[in-house]
Amino acid sequence: MPKFAANLTMLFNEMPFLDRFAAAKAAGFAGVEYLFPYDFDKAQLREQLEAHGLTQVLHNLPAGNWAGGERGIAILPDRTAEFRDGVFRAIDYAKALDCDQLNCLVGIAPADADPRELNETLVGNLRFAASTLARENIRLLVEPINTLDIPGFHLNGTEQAVQLISEVRSNNLFIQYDVYHMQIMEGDLARTMQEYLPQIAHIQLADNPGRHEPGTGEINYPFLFRHLDAIGYRGWIGCEYKPRTTTLEGLSLARGADIRDLRKIRHDRHRLYRTWHHGTADGRPSSGRGPSRAPARRCAGVARADRGGRHRLQVGQGGRGGGGCRHHHGAGYAAC
Repeated sequence: MPKFAANLTMLFNEMPFLDRFAAAKAAGFAGVEYLFPYDFDKAQLREQLEAHGLTQVLHNLPAGNWAGGERGIAILPDRTAEFRDGVFRAIDYAKALDCDQLNCLVGIAPADADPRELNETLVGNLRFAASTLARENIRLLVEPINTLDIPGFHLNGTEQAVQLISEVRSNNLFIQYDVYHMQIMEGDLARTMQEYLPQIAHIQLADNPGRHEPGTGEINYPFLFRHLDAIGYRGWIGCEYKPRTTTLEGLSLARGADIRDLRKIRHDRHRLYRTWHHGTADGRPSSGRGPSRAPARRCAGVARADRGGRHRLQVGQGGRGGGGCRHHHGAGYAAC
């Protein structure tokens, strides 16, 4: 069954970044991902993961001047040394967080740049990163991104990513397949994921249009979840969407929102309120707040099918084994 990770860059923006770990656990997630960890001390992040029994599923390599509009530097010939320094920095964080996969945002092609030079730079940088990460047992991923949200992004299709993997000639380079981006760029989602399943190490989701939660747009997510089960996908699915209203109401909609799910969401909303104001759901203080009177609790929700065979987005399995930020909330990034 699909296992879902909360993308803390985009979900739970109702609270500061470090409090989102407790919120994700309280909502039933077993894993988390986010764009970048580098604004926080490694020990702070590790403490949150351990306190709430969460797996760090993924984060990105440093991607240049994000606030200035850069979306990766791997294609830029004059930034090779910076890229390689970023690889080592990312490894340092990944090892501290027990994170076994890192994503590389390749970047926006500069106007009038030579495409062959950009591609040669990218291949060389990915070859270096893939081999360096392999020595640490960390997978390297690349993500095709749609050119409506990020005009000029160099990597924008699944077949292009497969060709890039072939050129790099490494068995440690994989695709991060974002359903939202690929629905915009190419469609044919089910067949594409099945054809390239051996190259796909991680999947992310959002609906289209709007990049909101599943159930708000044109993508048939119940079908896709069944399809991923059928073709044998066993990786994580990152929930990298912008809640249309609040995070919890978005999760309610994504689960199919029958009466049982709505009752659970009302309970979760109350539990998260207590986490935010009094401490974490497992009885630990949240960052900067006093102890909670909430009882210790471990969520065991999983993605399952209802009587009609449709998947509800019920997330995680509990424990570590099992996944646009507002600047004033601490993470400081808008998602790619």
